Amino acid sequence: MKLFSGNSNRVLADSIAQYLEIPLGQAMVRRFADQEVFVEIKENVRGEDVFIVQSTSYPANDHLMELLIMIDAMRRASARRITAVLPYFGYARQDRKAGGRTPISAKLVANIITEAGADRVMTLDLHAGQIQGFFDIPTDNLFAVPLLARDVKGHQDLDDLMVVSPDVGGVVRARSLAKRLDAPLAIVDKRRDRPGESEVMNIIGDVTGRNCILIDDIIDSGGTLCNAADALMRAGANSASAYITHGVLSGGAVTRISASSLKELVITDSIQPTKAVLEAPNIRVITTANLLGEAIQRTASEESVSSLFD
Repeated sequence: MKLFSGNSNRVLADSIAQYLEIPLGQAMVRRFADQEVFVEIKENVRGEDVFIVQSTSYPANDHLMELLIMIDAMRRASARRITAVLPYFGYARQDRKAGGRTPISAKLVANIITEAGADRVMTLDLHAGQIQGFFDIPTDNLFAVPLLARDVKGHQDLDDLMVVSPDVGGVVRARSLAKRLDAPLAIVDKRRDRPGESEVMNIIGDVTGRNCILIDDIIDSGGTLCNAADALMRAGANSASAYITHGVLSGGAVTRISASSLKELVITDSIQPTKAVLEAPNIRVITTANLLGEAIQRTASEESVSSLFD
């Protein structure tokens, strides 16, 4: 087994390598003057089981091209099996036709990764479960809920705890966390008038005096989450914290979160946190290195991955 990394999240790749107790593979991933991506694998991978860690986060297109070219380089170097490990799968929100004459970009990206030569894909908390079916190769969609549940138990006030889904679409994820914490569930019902903007309408469930934990897979602009937290506090909640797997946090999201009524936002390192995120007073980052490392180890040794979440 050999582990390699592109430039999107080198810190996470190093942590995974430490968990696996193997060195991170030597690969040069750089740009020509015109920004073309060039990859050179600096060690022998012939007949090896290769894992490439690369989140397709901002800049998504650059990181996607790095991944594709690394896969092609491994294939031409006669690697026995190539697994693309995408802690964050970009383009996942484009998983259906949202209107006339629009693409299903998640399917296109899945096709490109397959055609580049990947033998299997490993990712974390896909935005929509059906994206697994977009790939014609084995795909493992890992779940962060067990990791988040452990952190809640270790860092949050468990008295009067209530798990809250920030929208109807996230109820399954919220119910899974609520079951692990033996906590009741509430739902924020919202109406979105324009992309990137949301208006909270009402809350399904009594949150009066509750310590609320919002859970979702992606936080981008932060508008939905801040509106949900404000609505919970207006409804009488004692506090509102949030657990999100993928901290995209684009634009002024960090400033918005810092000034919001959120007691704490906890995100994972599936996307490498920026300096602003690390310095924010109410944002905390937890690592997915052990989860991904164990999944990689089990894949390499042909053991069950799904049993990680039993």
